[in-house]
Amino acid sequence: MSRISRRSLLTTGAAAGVLAASGLGLAAATPKAGGTLRAVLPGGRSSDTWDARKHYSLFMMAACHGAVFDCLTEIGSDGALRGELAESWTASEDGRVWTFDLRKEVQFHNGKAFAAKDVLETFALHLGQKTSPVEPLLRGVSELKAVGSHQIQFTLNAPNADFPYLLSDYHLVIYPAGYVELAMQNGIGTGLYKIEEFLPGQSFRARRVSNHYKGERAGYFEALHFVNLADPSARLNALLEGDAEVAGQIAPAHARQTATHKGLALQNLAGNQHYSFAIGGHLDAQQADAVRRAVKYGLDRPAFVQSSLRGFGQVGWDTPIGPANPYFSDQSDLVRYDPERARLLLKNAGIERLSLGVSPQSLRDFAPVLETFGAQLAQLGLHVEIVENTLAASLHFAAGRATEDWAMSTYLAKGGIWNRAAWQDRQADELLSAARSEMDAQKRQGLYGELQHLVQRDGSLVVPAFANHLQATSDKIGTPKTIGAHYALDNARFAERWWRA
Repeated sequence: MSRISRRSLLTTGAAAGVLAASGLGLAAATPKAGGTLRAVLPGGRSSDTWDARKHYSLFMMAACHGAVFDCLTEIGSDGALRGELAESWTASEDGRVWTFDLRKEVQFHNGKAFAAKDVLETFALHLGQKTSPVEPLLRGVSELKAVGSHQIQFTLNAPNADFPYLLSDYHLVIYPAGYVELAMQNGIGTGLYKIEEFLPGQSFRARRVSNHYKGERAGYFEALHFVNLADPSARLNALLEGDAEVAGQIAPAHARQTATHKGLALQNLAGNQHYSFAIGGHLDAQQADAVRRAVKYGLDRPAFVQSSLRGFGQVGWDTPIGPANPYFSDQSDLVRYDPERARLLLKNAGIERLSLGVSPQSLRDFAPVLETFGAQLAQLGLHVEIVENTLAASLHFAAGRATEDWAMSTYLAKGGIWNRAAWQDRQADELLSAARSEMDAQKRQGLYGELQHLVQRDGSLVVPAFANHLQATSDKIGTPKTIGAHYALDNARFAERWWRA
């Protein structure tokens, strides 16, 4: 598991760029240029566009953030932060003013030269815009301005020691100023690959850009061909039959078969993706608290991991901060399996039935998880009805985030688009603000530990398990020894980091 590295973060991005110059770690073999990468991925929709504000699934993350567009910064396979369109950065002594030097001689696919104004116009889509999923991350930005043709400066309301990490978010790809709407329609980016064909919800084809600013240290394939396949069995069959060389999100039930099949390699990587049960909606506060605590005490978490994930994961402790986060705190001593206590909580609250909302994709992809969850709650006397929409409770599959502040701001902060139960807590907000502003690593660790304790005790989420990334390649694909696990498929950047063997 690669944890985030904060080496030289507060002074410059250049050092991190040297430490992970290719973002690959030590390669298992010398990368070879050429050939086509054929991959089968889930998550594509007929409504997909190149508007990254609407992306959340692996298919568009890999195509947009991982091939056609770039961000200001990038998390390497080894967890180190490096510059992408930003070459380096410096922070004021108090961590409130961040100045980024942008790369020169970078071009968009339409020939437009990249400059500071492209960053300003792109970030205008997000700053103060509640419809953007990253608005909570950028809420602390009081000013963004160009201080040169290739230099920008963010001024924050309060210090944020991890701020450059946030700029690697897959929603923050950079669009060309004056052509933003056109770029969202046609996919005009600065990435290693230029679109040849895009059929929303079906497929994506692209070709390697010549004379790209990343040179020969990334983007080894000559062409890409991604196909959207929602069914996990169909993805595995495409790999087995030679119709693809990479398959994303292998089902746990298929993992052992994949691992032992000649000519295939299973990647089993621990990260921060997790299942979360959110309580809120039309339940009153007393009922919601009773259900949350009953589920917390009534779930046999090791059995949940074994049954629903076939052992390909680890127990979760009710916060979105995961084992790949640097300040992850193992709070296992605070959650004890106590089914009798859970039954008593439900009985006293008079709750016997619960409507559990899940997305249509979850109904299809995560049936074993839903079955295990429902079966364990049934043993407590709580009948669970699975529906597509409900205001009472919901079960979600979440990718997790690379830093603690990022995770909390995404899943539990006030106004967060994925704060499913609209949870708010003044003490949690104060702790989060204090932790992100603290420059001393030891003190930050203590603050994040206290925050995790509070969220586990009082938060609206129950996180029973962190699920490993399960993905597979044929022997025709070469990969580095270190593979990123903050998102699936090498942080969704496999197209630029892998090669044909």
